[in-house]
Amino acid sequence: MSERADAVRMRGIAKHFGSVQALRGADFSCAPGEIHALLGENGAGKSTLMHVLFGLVKRDAGTIELAGRPAVIDSPVDAMAAGIGMVHQHFTQVARMSVAENVALGGPGLRYDRGAAAELVRRVGRETGLALDPDTRAGDLPVGLRQRLEIVKALARDARVLILDEPTAALAPQEVNDLFAALGRLRSSGAAIVLITHKLREVLALADRVTVLRRGAMVVTGEAGRFGAAELARAMIGDAAAPADLAEALEVATLDAPDAAARPAGPALEVRELRVRRPGTRRFAVEGVSLTVAAGEIVGIAAVEGNGQRELMRAVAGLLPHHGSVVVGCDGTVGFVPEDRHGEGLILDLTLSENLALGAAHGLWLDRRRFEHAAALATEEYGIHAGDATRPVRQLSGGNQQKVVLAREIARRPVLLVAENPTRGLDVHAMAEVHARLRAAARRDELGVLVYSTDLDEVLALADRVGVMVGGRWSWVPETSWTREAVGAMMLGAA
Repeated sequence: MSERADAVRMRGIAKHFGSVQALRGADFSCAPGEIHALLGENGAGKSTLMHVLFGLVKRDAGTIELAGRPAVIDSPVDAMAAGIGMVHQHFTQVARMSVAENVALGGPGLRYDRGAAAELVRRVGRETGLALDPDTRAGDLPVGLRQRLEIVKALARDARVLILDEPTAALAPQEVNDLFAALGRLRSSGAAIVLITHKLREVLALADRVTVLRRGAMVVTGEAGRFGAAELARAMIGDAAAPADLAEALEVATLDAPDAAARPAGPALEVRELRVRRPGTRRFAVEGVSLTVAAGEIVGIAAVEGNGQRELMRAVAGLLPHHGSVVVGCDGTVGFVPEDRHGEGLILDLTLSENLALGAAHGLWLDRRRFEHAAALATEEYGIHAGDATRPVRQLSGGNQQKVVLAREIARRPVLLVAENPTRGLDVHAMAEVHARLRAAARRDELGVLVYSTDLDEVLALADRVGVMVGGRWSWVPETSWTREAVGAMMLGAA
């Protein structure tokens, strides 16, 4: 690789957002036929750096070279014309359109040629192993194939540099293996692949090179084989002391089935023969589910997207009508951490203290001094970096917004906490803190927790028991099957 010009070379990239310096002279390069992992805490600048490369953010200083030549990239159109594709964590496809229509969308020309678009999908599939049916509606694809569609869309525009932002966040282990195989084929064909991920297991298994950003600057770069997971984690968080369960948050711990004898007694939740319709349809998303969550127990849900887990959790939280029985221990309250913190968890134009007070005020008057004091305590306890409790939560980072939601719900002292992707948007350090707080609340306050994460490793690391949902039905994971491969097979419908 050293004999060829880098596919991408970025030097001295700087970017300010107001008074915040997001990038401080950051350097990055990726060679043809290389998978280069880009790591860093939330706010380290890795996404901003790749947004500069893809033309979503305009740099204040620095240079970009493509294949050894200076490049001007002021928009995603410039980036795609230069052979750069970006696969975002949240899919950018039109669910009602077919695969071929999504691939053609935004391409050259004013007319849609169905035959040409379908052949383009088939050609990319033959060359990369990322086969898709051109006529299938995007919304009917399982999540693994929707991720595949995002990559095909980029490759159909002849991308020679491919940026992947958390590409395995919603995939089962077998789907991750399929994705890795496809990326290996792309690497062999000479593509330069940039992988943004929090999962150090993936870095060690897949990447050729790794770069760590901290506070907007490169602090570590080199061949991935030179580093271990703990070493990379400490490079990401600096010299600060690692939390006690850092290894678990970094997926380097052995995932053993919990000790059944250690489980607490007493129910926080009892569900019997629960049936829940999929919103807006007459179809049932949840079919006859029965389960219990004990006080002080964390029950994790493992499922591929669209198998009824969200409808189950929202019915338990009292947000969806249902048939069957849902009983919360001691007639207590249920805390709810939604995945969509912007749309459901927060009122973005209210202050941090006002958002923490949501649901806690009684009557018509808000004791502002009391809630500002409570906000100061929560800010310190949960490590919320806000500067001022009177600051609108809209101005906080996504990770800090997620901490606000979690702090508020636990502070209400519910009997049961229902949490959708509770560490979504958090880096490994913050993930470890959230896991520790959930465990502490469960063990100390006998809080029952029902949690779902798109990250199977997180579910296995956090939960005392795990249930799998397939087609709206529930089955418990036997303790003899407490491995990611076995649970992944159950998620895909294998016995």
